[in-house]
Amino acid sequence: MNLTPDSKVIIQGFSEFISATHIAQMKAYGTNLVAGVNPGYSGNKLYDLPIFDLVEQVVDKFGVIDTTIICVHPYQVLDAALEAMGSGIGQIIIISPGVPPLDMVDLFRRAEAEETIIVGPNSPGIIVPGKILLGTHPSEFYKPGQVGILSRSTTLTYEIAWELTEAGLGQSISVSIGSDGIVGSSFIQWLHILDEDENTHAIVLVGQPGGGREEAAASYICEMIDKPVIAYIAGVHAPPAKHWRQTGTLAAVIGRDREFGTAKSKLAAFHQAKIPVAQRPSQIAELVKKALKS
Repeated sequence: MNLTPDSKVIIQGFSEFISATHIAQMKAYGTNLVAGVNPGYSGNKLYDLPIFDLVEQVVDKFGVIDTTIICVHPYQVLDAALEAMGSGIGQIIIISPGVPPLDMVDLFRRAEAEETIIVGPNSPGIIVPGKILLGTHPSEFYKPGQVGILSRSTTLTYEIAWELTEAGLGQSISVSIGSDGIVGSSFIQWLHILDEDENTHAIVLVGQPGGGREEAAASYICEMIDKPVIAYIAGVHAPPAKHWRQTGTLAAVIGRDREFGTAKSKLAAFHQAKIPVAQRPSQIAELVKKALKS
C-alpha cells in the first residue's frame, strides 16, 4: 500500500456524499489531491481542483495515480471503479452507500484478479494520523500513535478514536471497511496488513450486527495475529428481530443458525478466541493500555 503524503489522489464524482468541507480538510491535512473526474466538466475547476472527463486523462497529465475516492451515485460506482482499475489505480475508496450487491460481487472478483485494494462502499475511508487523510474522517479526533482501528461503522469509529486520543493513545491508522452488505475488503485482509505494520502495536476491531465478518476475524486473530487485539461490538442491546439497515439484508440467510449475524454470535466468537471485548467505547482505551503493558 502507498499511504504517504506523496501519494497522488483523485476524486471521482462530486455528489452529496462528499462536501467542500471534506475536500478542504483533506487538502489542509496534506493529502496530495491532484484532480477530480466529473464527465462533462472537463477544463473547469471545482473546489480548486482541475476537473477531467476521464481518469485516463488525469493519468496522462499527472502520471500514476495511487488512490481514487469514489463519490458517484451508487449505481455508477461499478463503472467508476472499473475505469480507475483500467487506468492502473491500485487503491479505491468508495464513499457512496447502497451500491447494488451484484455490482459489488462483480467488482470484488475483478479487484481480486487485479490485486486492487477496495475500501467501502459506505465508508469514510482511511486516515493515517499526521500523514494522510483519504475520505471524510474528522481529523481533529485523531493524533499519531500506535493503535490501529478497524471498523465497520462510521461515526462510532470517530468516537473510539476520540476516546483513545483523550486517553493519550494515538492511532497508527484508522480504516472503516464499510457497512454495506457486501464490501470490497475484509477484516482479515486488514488484520494481516496491520499485523505486519511496524507502526501498529495494538489493534481495535469494531463490529456490528449482520453477516459473519466478526466471527471470521475472531478465528483468524486466534490463529494468525501476534499483536494484541481489543474488540467492541455495537448493537448488543438492539431488538433481536430488527436488522440494521446497512447489513440486515444479508444477516438473515436461509439455512443459517438463528443466531447468525447477531451481536450475541459475535461476542461468543471473540470470547471463545480469548480476545478482550469492551462493553462500551469508554472501556477500550483502558483495555488497550493493559494489552500494551502485557
